[in-house]
Amino acid sequence: MKKYIGEIGLIITAIIWGSGFVGSAMALETYTPYQILAGRFLIGALLLCAVFYKKLKFMTKSVLLKGTILGVFLYIAFTLQTVGLQFTTPSKNAFLTAVNVVIVPFIGLALYKRKLDIFEVMGAFLAMFGVAILSLQWSAGVNIGDFLSFCCAIAFAFHIFYTSQFVKNEDPIVLTIVQMAAATVIGFVVVLLKGEMAFSMEPGGLSSLLYLGIFSTTIAFLLQTVAQKFITETKAAIILSTESLWGMVFSVILLSEVLTIKMGIGAVLILGAIILSETKLSFMAKNRSKRVT
Repeated sequence: MKKYIGEIGLIITAIIWGSGFVGSAMALETYTPYQILAGRFLIGALLLCAVFYKKLKFMTKSVLLKGTILGVFLYIAFTLQTVGLQFTTPSKNAFLTAVNVVIVPFIGLALYKRKLDIFEVMGAFLAMFGVAILSLQWSAGVNIGDFLSFCCAIAFAFHIFYTSQFVKNEDPIVLTIVQMAAATVIGFVVVLLKGEMAFSMEPGGLSSLLYLGIFSTTIAFLLQTVAQKFITETKAAIILSTESLWGMVFSVILLSEVLTIKMGIGAVLILGAIILSETKLSFMAKNRSKRVT
């Protein structure tokens, strides 16, 4: 039952992130990318502290260290994604970011000699191909934006991997609070160094920033951290890769984007990846055994 709680939590996270593309686009009309990052993490840290303030008494050196590590990976990943987007196409940025789904299982192999689950690895590659077909529009050449987007995927992969590692022994809520606080501190240091401390109070931009802070940051990352306590990091990465799928769904529903065959194939591949990693094709083995008997 706990496994299904983890899967449902990650699916909700992916849905929220998929809807966040619209919020990000609207917020960028008012704020700089670095202001958005600082603002959304600040909102996340304040909300989590306000709601779960009783949890703060369980703060330990261990959770402070682990949460800070996650916060650093989180801020680096978002920054690389944002800066990379300025030099490459949105479709290539989305695809290269999604490559994290393939990187995650190999981090465990390289650092912890963890055996690869062949079905989860196959599912990871299938999900990556699904995202490629869903979002990618090829353009000639590789540029600095592509490289930064790929580095973003590595940072997100480490964040997903170590979230699974750290929640085994730490309270996921306290861990989320610390990582939000760490990302907030880094965010405002960067904003201060760049001289971007003047935040606009324009209603449209502010409402978009609040949406990103409340839903795409506070709720989504809290769900992710709690859910990863009950699910493997590779399966978590595969489910989170459906962010692209949900982004397509919201684009079709809210922005009247035309649904194409290409989108449909990509969606089927991503859903197939989840089924493959979840069932390990056990239903086929059962059907074979029934035919034999």
